[in-house]
Amino acid sequence: MKLILPALTCLLVLATAATAAETVILWPGGAPGAKGDKPEDIPKVDVYPAGEHACGAGMVVCPGGGYGGLAADHEGKQVAQFYNSLGVSAFVLTYRLGSKGYHQPIELNDAKRALRYVRANAAKYHLDPQRIGITGFSAGGHLASSAATLFDDGDPKAADPIDQVSSRPDVAVLGYPVITLMSDFTHRGSRNNLLGPDKDNDELAAKLSSQNNVTERTPPTFIFQTDEDTAVPAENAVSFYLALRKHHVPAEMHIYQRGPHGVGLMQGDPILGTWPQHLAAWLRSNGFLSGAKRAAVEGKINVNGKPVSWGGITFIPSDANAPMITARVMHGVFKLDAKNGPPVGTHHLHMSFSAADVPSLTEKDAPEGAVQVDKFASSDSQVATAEVKDGANKFDFELKYP
Repeated sequence: MKLILPALTCLLVLATAATAAETVILWPGGAPGAKGDKPEDIPKVDVYPAGEHACGAGMVVCPGGGYGGLAADHEGKQVAQFYNSLGVSAFVLTYRLGSKGYHQPIELNDAKRALRYVRANAAKYHLDPQRIGITGFSAGGHLASSAATLFDDGDPKAADPIDQVSSRPDVAVLGYPVITLMSDFTHRGSRNNLLGPDKDNDELAAKLSSQNNVTERTPPTFIFQTDEDTAVPAENAVSFYLALRKHHVPAEMHIYQRGPHGVGLMQGDPILGTWPQHLAAWLRSNGFLSGAKRAAVEGKINVNGKPVSWGGITFIPSDANAPMITARVMHGVFKLDAKNGPPVGTHHLHMSFSAADVPSLTEKDAPEGAVQVDKFASSDSQVATAEVKDGANKFDFELKYP
């Protein structure tokens, strides 16, 4: 009796962009605080457009390297190509480094400028200015978490139009991030390079420890980490996650047991290499891959005339980028508000209920004690659908299963 729905995962389209389409100098007239005009003095972004599969979202990518170098391939270009596979245009940031004499707040200013540039040029890149995120790894994770907590709303009086727009990212993605610049858990090289002459200034280090700067306006954040990482221990990621929870910021964190520091996408590893799939699902469920409007839903589900005791209902939109939303069903009732509800449009329905709700079922019919169906009745030839409209939606679904 158990009907298996195809895996509810985001299908990845192979990226077509192998090289950056263009390189953009963030301050064409010279960056504030620049010490010269050599490549290391010029912050820039390499642009990887999503092309024909574009979903309208953009992501600034900050490679790691301890603020002393840049892991521009496996934490830059490869990540950009992954985002392209999701339909997200990527902008890989080359920021100025402590090893070249640049110290705080130069790096953060470069990241904020990159976010402003992408948002100010959203029309040029066919992007939604409200779906601009930032990703960072290791020290780049500290930079990304700093951008997610120390942003500003722009200066409407600024002469430069780019400076007029907000530097707040709409989502943040952190891979094995340096978070704290204090305690035994910091990456000392990152602290030294970022602070430079002030490397022993604990007061400044505390102010730049990202867990101390989280507020209710910090954007939704995805974090992944490994337990075996000794270069940047998991206490960094955990401290940021707990700060997000304290301030009621939506967050998801994955900590894998195995894996050293600096793994990037870790393609080829059947376990650790699953983290990009979790990220893709998270971005989709949080509406980053689609600008579709969401709506409130509530309703009842009966099976053979009696309320479903325990189960769930998933709304699967026809738009492959729009969020798939699951509501828990208890005593036949489900309810989601507009913030957490499904997007407006046509949906296929995937429903589950306890095998105990249908006494005629045997353990052979439902060996896991639950039934998953995508039809209103076992005799139906078509999958179940529902039309979600703008505003409040009420549904009553009757399931008939022997």
